[in-house]
Amino acid sequence: MAETGTLTRADLAELLHQQIGLSRAQCAALVERVLEHMCKALDGGENVKISGFGTFVLRDKAERIGRNPKSGVEVPIAPRRVLTFRASQSMRDRIARAG
Repeated sequence: MAETGTLTRADLAELLHQQIGLSRAQCAALVERVLEHMCKALDGGENVKISGFGTFVLRDKAERIGRNPKSGVEVPIAPRRVLTFRASQSMRDRIARAG
């Protein structure tokens, strides 16, 4: 993992290289393919569930009225689709034990 505390694509590829023994280029391509499949599924309106990890869920949010906190002026917020992540129960338990 990088010093910033963030796990990157390169970190994942390097871990695969160390544990599986494929070339670094093959591992990087494998990570990219997995992420591409996830993105295509989400683009197509599907949720992505990774057992033992969590679910990426698409939600449609309706139009609503918001307020500018500085001026207090009400403004309409357009309807949109948002992506959320819900960790699995086993992931939540694991994080709780680690903390």
